[in-house]
Amino acid sequence: MQRRKTTFAAVKFSYGIVLLALVFSCTRQKPEVIVVEEESLGGATLSSVGEEKLSAYGFFKGELKNLEPAEGVIHYELNSPLFSDYAYKKRFIKFPPGTFATYNADDVLSFPEGTVLIKNFYYPADFRKSSENIRILETRLLILENGTWKALPYIWNDEQTEAYLDVSGKNIDVRWTHHDGSVKQVNYSVPNMNQCKGCHLRGDKVMPIGPTARQLNGAIRGQPKNQLEQLAALGLLRNLPPANERPRLVDYENENEQLNLRARAWLEVNCAHCHRPDGPAKTSGLHLLADVNNPFELGIGKPPVAAGRGSGGRKYDIVPGNPDASILFYRIQSDDPGVMMPELGKKLVHAEGVALIHEWIKSMNQ
Repeated sequence: MQRRKTTFAAVKFSYGIVLLALVFSCTRQKPEVIVVEEESLGGATLSSVGEEKLSAYGFFKGELKNLEPAEGVIHYELNSPLFSDYAYKKRFIKFPPGTFATYNADDVLSFPEGTVLIKNFYYPADFRKSSENIRILETRLLILENGTWKALPYIWNDEQTEAYLDVSGKNIDVRWTHHDGSVKQVNYSVPNMNQCKGCHLRGDKVMPIGPTARQLNGAIRGQPKNQLEQLAALGLLRNLPPANERPRLVDYENENEQLNLRARAWLEVNCAHCHRPDGPAKTSGLHLLADVNNPFELGIGKPPVAAGRGSGGRKYDIVPGNPDASILFYRIQSDDPGVMMPELGKKLVHAEGVALIHEWIKSMNQ
């Protein structure tokens, strides 16, 4: 076990609180000191931001680590999940009693006030036995309060008995045996509250990314029923159109799907939270939602708005038939913090995703 390295981090966030906390790297020892300073006007502590313990919300029944949903907590999956350094994820929605979401064909569902989106990040010790020896690292909550989504990160203890609200984030060393039998490792980063906004900001508002109609238009793996239809049957989703009118994002890992659909799905989930008309990277002119039809917006033959080290000396975002001459491919296959895309949420290169985009660009007509 590596010796703990300690740094001081000042974290500012929109609730008018300034917290100073010691941020620790991975260790099985308990932190020696945590200093919280209250602003004189607010007099607030973490308890005013959210519950200090994940268990206090009552999302799960039985042992917390089993992630067994309590009544009113709905398990869901995405057709194409975001790559996060190969972490597994288990997702839930908590609807307030008597409420429901409204269908939205082009964006996330319209959720009622008080909705909580719950995302748990974990690693099995051996990916070939993905349900055994699981280590949960963090649980992220998005809570809709007064029309605004609030992001709260909870970090799990080594005993896997509890997760604690930690607005300053943390780095955690993780090792696992991969699908091919190789051993992989990463210094996994739990984001602080401000970093959460880096991916979830739409215009000037924090918004969910995953639970869109086209991401939920499919079944949970191993189950036969469509998730949108299941929510509607439970009275939790209104205005659901007929099946032939619902958009669907394919599973980019499914090789039986068309190459173009798989590549566009990968780009949407990994890049389009920023690269969209109302996203943080809107000024780039590169828009990567799966329903974009304009080749230039998609990057084909488009020069970068601002050339620099991130372009790698290349002239266009996508050069049909030539992945190695394409800026987009250059950036997604890099792990250099000054070059790589996405900029946040990963430290490893998604080898399978990179191979998919390479094949897609190479297949384009020149």
